[in-house]
Amino acid sequence: MKIYLLNPPYYPHFGRGARWQDTGRGGTLYYPIWLSYATAVLEDNHEVRLVDAPAWNWDKEDVIKDIGIFKPELLVIDSSFPSLNNDISVAESIKNSFKEIKVVLVGPPASQFSEKILESNGIDIVARWEYDFTLKEVAEKFGTRNNWLKDIKGVSFKQAGKVIHNPDRAFSTSDDLDKIPFVSKVYKKHLHINDYFLGQSLYPEVQIFTGRGCPNRCTFCSWPQTLMGRKYRYRSVSNLLDEVEWIENNLSVKEIFFEDDTFTLSKSRVLEFCKGYKERDLKTAWACNARVDSLDLETMKAMKKANCRLLIAGYESGSDEILKNVKKGITVDQIKEFAKNAKKVNLLVHGDIIFGLPGETKDTIRMTKDLIKETKPEVLQVAVASPFPGTEFYEYCKNNNCLLTNDPNEYLDENGHQKAIISYTKLTHEEMVKEVNSLLKNYYLSPSYVPLAMRQVLRKNSVAEVKRLWFSAKMFLGYAASQR
Repeated sequence: MKIYLLNPPYYPHFGRGARWQDTGRGGTLYYPIWLSYATAVLEDNHEVRLVDAPAWNWDKEDVIKDIGIFKPELLVIDSSFPSLNNDISVAESIKNSFKEIKVVLVGPPASQFSEKILESNGIDIVARWEYDFTLKEVAEKFGTRNNWLKDIKGVSFKQAGKVIHNPDRAFSTSDDLDKIPFVSKVYKKHLHINDYFLGQSLYPEVQIFTGRGCPNRCTFCSWPQTLMGRKYRYRSVSNLLDEVEWIENNLSVKEIFFEDDTFTLSKSRVLEFCKGYKERDLKTAWACNARVDSLDLETMKAMKKANCRLLIAGYESGSDEILKNVKKGITVDQIKEFAKNAKKVNLLVHGDIIFGLPGETKDTIRMTKDLIKETKPEVLQVAVASPFPGTEFYEYCKNNNCLLTNDPNEYLDENGHQKAIISYTKLTHEEMVKEVNSLLKNYYLSPSYVPLAMRQVLRKNSVAEVKRLWFSAKMFLGYAASQR
């Protein structure tokens, strides 16, 4: 069977694969990572084409022309909350041109709005939650008999004018993850490595998962609550090291980023990975997402010796009360200790901050600014809080009349950048955006940032660090100018 997997056109550089789906202020463009894993699962038995329209600057006409050449029987279209209406519209245009193609919509909205999505004549099937193994079964049973969808778990579909919701599919297991072919091979075959950029990573880079799911209870985080679940499943260390080695031997990249919500959840697994990395004499730098309460100094030292370059940590706020409100499970003191230890072992830190979480006021924003001044992350990301449907945070905002819109398609401005769609009595949506922009400008354009920039430049990969900083700065200055 011929299967076409599409990251559909929207804004240029729109990142559906990111946790905050927008057009990155610093030039960031994520790989279509979930679609790429689905491609890896499907390619064993089918002829597959993966198309990334935002990375290639393709519009609907480009996509329709390409589909006409490839002639697929099944088409999979990725979606996100802010782009859902656009993605359905793209599917409808495709269906108008190729009525015989079965169209499946996937992505976080599929688990929340399957009934609404199937109101469109452009969508035949919705694959809910984690979808790569669901798609595998859809492809295996495609058209084998009448009512062939009825036993496939995890799908919703239309039948005689009625929407049918089959039971949810169980999430993947650790054994399942070990059996998926390396996603890095998909990147090499289907995509252009140089198209993708992470503001904190050496360029070019690749993003891979070493595990899926997150057991932590953060109320605002969408993926565990709308896509991949709470239970953490992880690949064996030997399987992970095999892929790192393959990347080093077959791709000209300077860094590998481990996209797991918390790669550092298990200290013993991290240490086993570091030991195996050194035993195989691997050289490629790597970075990962981490929690400030899951890394001690000993583990950081081992990671640094195994060529870890940077840690991304969700600081979120400088207020313990806000961290408690969102069930973050950490304290401000733990954030400070984490930052201090990272500097001791010369690991760079990317600190994530969110303005607008429950309890936010001008006073708590000042507390967050004080935390940033003290911890001095080399990379600072600041976002306004986006309450994605399906999350506890969304329910909080809805129940407390904080939402300015119930429509996630209105979460972006005319340039595809994130905007505030919640407002509190003590902090309006305009004030949230103003505080975000002000903090970023004052942080990166201040003389006090120069030593932090130099700390990045005076490292092993100094030329690559300079190029990364220059590109991010150029893109951010363009964004800042557009906000005046």
